[in-house]
Order: sequence, then structure tokens, then C-alpha cells
Amino acid sequence: MKKTILLTGSTGVMGSAGLKELVKLNDKFDITLLVRPSAKNRRKMRLYAPLPFIRIVWGDLTCYEDVEESVKGADYVLHVGGMVSPKADRYPEETLRVNITAAENIVQAVKAQPNADEIRVVYIGSVAQTGHRCPPIHWGRTGDPINVSVYDHYAISKCIAERIFAESGLKHWVSLRQTGILYPKLILNGADPITFHVPVDGVLEWATVEDSGRLLARVCDTELPEAFWRRFYNISSGKHYRLTLYEFESLLLKSLSCPPPEQVFERKWFATRNFHGYWFSDADVLEEYLHFRANIPIEKYFESLSKQLPSFFSLAKIVPASLIKAGMKALTYTRPFGTMSWIEDNDEQHITAYFGSREAWEKLPDWEHTDLSRPDETPRLLNHGYKEYKPISEWNIDDMQQAAMWRGGKCISESMTEGDIYTPLEWECYDGHRFKATPALILLGGHWCPECFPMPWQYDREARHNPFLSQVWHASHQKEEDNIYHADIFDAFKKHN
Repeated sequence: MKKTILLTGSTGVMGSAGLKELVKLNDKFDITLLVRPSAKNRRKMRLYAPLPFIRIVWGDLTCYEDVEESVKGADYVLHVGGMVSPKADRYPEETLRVNITAAENIVQAVKAQPNADEIRVVYIGSVAQTGHRCPPIHWGRTGDPINVSVYDHYAISKCIAERIFAESGLKHWVSLRQTGILYPKLILNGADPITFHVPVDGVLEWATVEDSGRLLARVCDTELPEAFWRRFYNISSGKHYRLTLYEFESLLLKSLSCPPPEQVFERKWFATRNFHGYWFSDADVLEEYLHFRANIPIEKYFESLSKQLPSFFSLAKIVPASLIKAGMKALTYTRPFGTMSWIEDNDEQHITAYFGSREAWEKLPDWEHTDLSRPDETPRLLNHGYKEYKPISEWNIDDMQQAAMWRGGKCISESMTEGDIYTPLEWECYDGHRFKATPALILLGGHWCPECFPMPWQYDREARHNPFLSQVWHASHQKEEDNIYHADIFDAFKKHN
């Protein structure tokens, strides 16, 4: 008997790649798509609408009735949809409303089904949730601190949405944290000021769009053990896709027959902190379950990307470096996101967030004096604050109390059933906020107090009392540094809650 998959976000980058793979499995699955009824989306769906195994629900993730109609009859819910950057940066209030409300609606709709415990819900989280991780803390894993970069409204929404799924009480949910996706239009989207928000020594372990699409199909078409569910995983295309920003830009420019980064960028255009990305020590876990990677050498993959671009991109090789550089410079002065526009306007908040201070920016070296060597390739893991060598089945209240102390707080609950990580316990943060959360969310997901996190303007003060967070925050911030970011940039979050 065929099963039914609900896919949200089927007109986006990852969702459309997933849909292509799911269509190949039409002998096993019927597919429901919840699609916003815009003219652009209707054009994209013309290829799929006539297929007998596809049902399209024209609706909105923020409308519960539309979500409930889509969830009916589903055996799998692949929640990929939502607002992403760079649009999310421009519309922060809408991003928070859409991404958080969508998560709430999906959980409510799944719970309303008679077979709720059997429905498999796959949520696509983001590497952005764990924030800035340049060397020497460039290796990481799920369970590391939630540490959203300042002004990253998209990451805020992803953290809150992930918490909604993890604390929902659903029997079969999983959060797959997506990294940067390599796809042809990424090159076109590179003409955006946020390109320069990434530090030169920033690292990212990329995923190809094809691997990402295959992942969505495999999670439905693979017999997965119960141990797979109610966990957090990092997505990537593997160790060969671990790059620094400099390496990424070098590969990208080479694939377009353009000059190297030193000839088309100024070193001082790039932020020195406050982005996101790291190399994963644990991404192979997901591959072992789902075997979704094509393992294409990254140099060949970049060559294939360039061949999929419009023909006029072939002219890039005859464009003088000075002209390309002039175009890039113009981006950096584009308001409100251009890094040099902040310098020109003496925008203290953004300068502090992305460079530390104006003085620090002025002291940045040129390319000739910048260390471009590849960072340490031996994983160095953060301390999670409990005995990680113990199997989860043996975790007890002592482990919870140790973890809470490492986060500057307390585990108020006096007892727990050994190994039960899905029954909420009561916790208290350094500021005295009491909250309930499952051990899975805190220890495996890296979350903490919902009143203190993930609002980054408090991170400096929080890190002084929270050794867990301090490991990442104080790697790029002085301990005496006070945050100056105005809380009103997250007014939308407050309104929603």
C-alpha cells in the first residue's frame, strides 16, 4: 500500500530538489504539496500538477486550516518551507511570524490526526542556530550552544521552531540542521551585500542541492530504527566539502574564469565575526543512516555549477579585474547591509557586532599580511558539561544537574527516570527564570532558557555566568566587552510571544 508524503517548501531550493527525488518514488508514495498560490509558484507547479500521484493544496503555512488539510492522510511530513535569507534579513517581523507559526500549525495539525504517533515529522533546521564559529572553535556538533548571531532573525526563528518540534510530545520528529547549499543560482545570489558578512577565515561544511534532495527522499524510503527519531543531526556532503571562505571564493571565481579573491576584493570589506558555520565532527552520522551523498569531488562540482549558468557568464573571463572589483565595492556600500556603509555612516551597533570596533576594523591587515592557511583539521570538541561517555540509557538526575551547572543554572527537578530524556524537567537559568524542557532539548539540542535565548544582545552578560556559552562567545568577544545592540531589533519576537 502506498504511503503519503506532505512536502512544504517545494518551490524553494532544497524543497524543489527533494520533490524531483520523491517523484522518482511514485510507485511507493503519493505526494501532497502545500504551495502558496502566487503566480510564480503556479508556474513552477505546472510540471507537477497533472501527475496523478501529486495533490497540491494551494494555501499558506500560517493558515492552520490549510496546514490541517495538507496533513490529512500523511505518513511523512517534510517541513522544508519558510522564509530564508536574504529575504529574511529584509523582512524580520514576517520571518518570525511565518517560520514560528508554521511550526506551531504543523505540530497542532499532526496531533489532530488519529494516527499522530505513527506520522514521521522531519523538520529542516539550520547551521545558523549555532552562530559564529571561526578558528580555533571551528569544529562542532549538535548539542553545542545555541548562539545566534546578532541581527540574524532567520536563525532566531529556526531556533524557536526547532524547540516547538522537539518539545511537542510527538513520537516521531527529527531536526536535520541544514548547512549552506551549493546550487547554480547561489552564484547569481552572490551579488548581495551579505556576502561580506562572512569572515575571511570563516568555515562551512557545504551540502550540494542534489544531496539535499536525495536526503529528503531517503528519510522516507529507508527503514529507520526508533533510535533515529527525536534527535538532532547536521547535514553536509562530507569532509571534502569543508571550506574556508577564502577557499570557497577561490573555487567559485576559478569556475567562472575570474581573477582570484585578492584581485577583486579588499580584505577589509569582510566582517571578522558574527556570522555562522563550522566543520562538523558528526555529519557522517546522518550519512550512515541515509546514504544520500554522491561524493563528487568539490572541484568537479564547482565546474558543473558554472556550466549550468546562463551563457553570458562565460564572458566573465574577459571582464577586467578592476571592473569586477568596482562592482563588488559598490555592494559593500549598499545600505542597509553593506559592511562599508556601516563604516561610512559610523554605525556603531553594526561595526561592533561584525568587527568588534572601528579601531579593530582600521587595524585589519591587507591580503599580503593575512593568514590564509587552512585551520586545524583535527576536531576539537566543546565541553557539553556532563559525562558524555555514558550511554543515554544511563543518564540520570546527577547528569542533568551537572549540565545545568555548566550552563550557569540549576536543574530544579529532584528526580528523573533513568534514561528518559523526553519527559520535561524543571530548570533554572542564572537570571532565575524557571522553565520546563526535556533533557533531549538541553543536552542533545544545545538549547537553554527560552527567555534568555536565542536573543543575542544579552550574550556578553550571559557568557560571564554560563561556561557552556562562554566557550563560543568569548572566542571572538572580550570578556569586558558590553553589548550595545538595542533590544528593539527583536520587537517582532516580543510581539509574537
